[in-house]
Amino acid sequence: MAVHAVQSAELTPRELDILLLTADGRSAPDIALQLELSASAVKTGLLSSFEKLGVRDRAGAVAVALEYGLLELG
Repeated sequence: MAVHAVQSAELTPRELDILLLTADGRSAPDIALQLELSASAVKTGLLSSFEKLGVRDRAGAVAVALEYGLLELG
């Protein structure tokens, strides 16, 4: 099992919003439209989340965020 250095206190509310929509299967353009951001801002938010969560991709970010209770899927 991989060890993740999670810095949950450093995830911004916007990064959490982006991760929640990512967990829902939304694409960057869809997330951008819903959150009224540019697609570039969404990608930047995702990359920042990946770094903070110690992962390389969307699936990893969602998995770690769920594991640590940062996201709840309903």
